[in-house]
Amino acid sequence: MYKILLIDDEKDALEALEWKLKTYIKDVDVTLCNSPIKALTLIDEVKPDIVFLDIHMPEMDGFTFLEKLSHRNFNLIFTTAHNEFAIKAFKVSAVDYLLKPVDKDELIAAIDKVKIATKEAPKVDNQMESKLQMLLNNLSAGGGNTEKIHISADGKVYLLEKEEVVMMEADKSYTTIYLNNGQEIVVSKTLKEVEKSFQFPRFYRVHNSYLINLDHVKEYLKGLGGELIMSNGKTASISRSKKAELFQKLYLD
Repeated sequence: MYKILLIDDEKDALEALEWKLKTYIKDVDVTLCNSPIKALTLIDEVKPDIVFLDIHMPEMDGFTFLEKLSHRNFNLIFTTAHNEFAIKAFKVSAVDYLLKPVDKDELIAAIDKVKIATKEAPKVDNQMESKLQMLLNNLSAGGGNTEKIHISADGKVYLLEKEEVVMMEADKSYTTIYLNNGQEIVVSKTLKEVEKSFQFPRFYRVHNSYLINLDHVKEYLKGLGGELIMSNGKTASISRSKKAELFQKLYLD
């Protein structure tokens, strides 16, 4: 029986991966956790053989989570919906990963790889330590850049700093990204798809049509849901369902 811990802030992704594991893999005991902070304690209770860890989570990213663990004596598989730059770093570092949404055959292959590795080297702690260090080195050396946000548009790849992005606005199957220098980048993806690249604490989806950088909010206009005036002078509507949580994030009464 393999004990497996899934760590991901997205409930749908957790439940989908749990279903695939229980459907296609024999003898598994699966525990779900949607908070990396809670997982820091839970991991000692569960003592998993395998951990599936999402990279981009609002509370704490996957790399920070691993740094906070005193022991990493489990097999690790990263899950990511993100770009090819980081993928190259995973490949050369021999750290396993799965792209979201997770493919059934790739999941089976990853588990088989863990089973073989466990038989060959039962103690994985030191081996994982060296692989993770190599991964972080490759990311910082250019295999991928966790500080930059990579956006493909207009036949280019834009490398954006989080701080320069003011807001994003949806228009059907297109999304406009507004930067603090006045530049507008039109991406041929839905806002839901673009949002995957902005899984950082200071970005918040205030409406079906708007994703904002909380650090660029200048004014709040009262109303049924209300509107926000951003640093570039543009407005973003607020859904009634988002209002209470937004107030907490902005420390408003």
